[in-house]
Amino acid sequence: MSGLREECGVFGVFGTETQDVASTTYYGLFALQHRGQESCGIVVNDDGIFNSYKDTGLVNDVFTQQNIEDLGQGQMAVGHVRYGTTGHNDRLNSQPILVNHHKGRMALAHNGNLVNSYELRHDLEMEGSIFHTTSDTEVISYIITKERIHSDSIEEAVNKAMNKLQGAYSLVIMSPSKLIAVRDEYGYRPLCYGQRDDGTYIVASETCALDAVGAKYIRDIEPGEIVIFDADGVRNIDDHCNKKPHQICIFEYLYFARPDSVIEGKSVHGARVKAGACLAMEHPVQADVVVGVPDSGLDAAIGYARQSGIPYGIGFIKNKYIGRTFIAPGQKVREDKVRIKLNVLADTVRGKRVVLVDDSIVRGTTCARIVRLLREAGATEVHMRSSAPPFTNPCYYGTDIDSKENLIACKYPLEQIAEVIGVDSMGYLDINHLNMLIGNKPGEGFCDGCFSGNYATAIPTEGEKDRFEKKISEKE
Repeated sequence: MSGLREECGVFGVFGTETQDVASTTYYGLFALQHRGQESCGIVVNDDGIFNSYKDTGLVNDVFTQQNIEDLGQGQMAVGHVRYGTTGHNDRLNSQPILVNHHKGRMALAHNGNLVNSYELRHDLEMEGSIFHTTSDTEVISYIITKERIHSDSIEEAVNKAMNKLQGAYSLVIMSPSKLIAVRDEYGYRPLCYGQRDDGTYIVASETCALDAVGAKYIRDIEPGEIVIFDADGVRNIDDHCNKKPHQICIFEYLYFARPDSVIEGKSVHGARVKAGACLAMEHPVQADVVVGVPDSGLDAAIGYARQSGIPYGIGFIKNKYIGRTFIAPGQKVREDKVRIKLNVLADTVRGKRVVLVDDSIVRGTTCARIVRLLREAGATEVHMRSSAPPFTNPCYYGTDIDSKENLIACKYPLEQIAEVIGVDSMGYLDINHLNMLIGNKPGEGFCDGCFSGNYATAIPTEGEKDRFEKKISEKE
């Protein structure tokens, strides 16, 4: 498969007193584990001395009590969870990235995907830069450190760097004395901050991570905004704000974010329940029970059941020690994980007509397997409902939406999709109803490019992507 993209979670801690910031970051990353399951890392800042540990694996596997203690105490920390499908999954691609430059050190964690990464990387290489990873994050770090040469502060360098970065990026950057939160001008990826009772500030991709470390949510970082935390308090730079149309990824609400998170003042759980209610109105059916596919399909299933009056039932027991199949790189890995991830609660579905609600249908392999499990457990009918519209386009901003040839909605008409995955009927959420989930005007305030093909930025051509991937492959 080609053209896959990244999705990650970022976390930052800023305090004025020395404390156990490593443990705080560990718990924050644990709350963000759903955003990336291939690698993770923490960098602790103790009066300008940076200690780092990162590796491939889940947070609970990578970090032991011993290496948390080895990171030591400090005033600041940056953490990251990652899954990446451009380039190899190895320790080198783990984040945060650490940079040593003539004005000090910098640690950087990134969520998103640049659309001009190839061009930026090419230009930097032609100037003599040597890259050690295959991620966009290293490109961003080079651009910032290059601007730092002629800037009076790290935040000024970041502000200048934003003029060159195109696409999606939510960043947490740590210098020896400052923590900086940055969001791209479109606001594709979420980023927020809060504060604990002891005065410590927390920056995170989602509010669930604030909750996990006892921080009270203050607000979201605005699209294009730079927020600086230092000894003088909190301040911001808004030079890039209100320059571009707001484009929060609608898939954050449908799938990626945890249901207990609130993004830009809107409940993720509430959005998914509304999606299920819309599905019930758009695609009614005579059935006996509504079941959701754990975890992100459960909220929409509740909404479908409430709206339709069909009883809601627990249809699956999930092995919670298996990562998300959707973000597992490689089709064979996805198929193997589905086999051990879910088990049907037969008493719920045996002899019944089942409405099966899932958050999305991308390639179709997982859905087909789940449908077979229901039929093997005795379901007499299975009616599939997707709380997302059909995926017909790749994503260039950081979500793992495949190239067109691998998307089931690009391969088959609706009626044939039902046949391929083995269901009695099939229904997708109407793309025109996406705005109802978060209360925005139709076509405004969010990105639905993977459904509509409408992108706010220029997108990389296939040739550019192929040359980039070939170039990296030759180096490695």
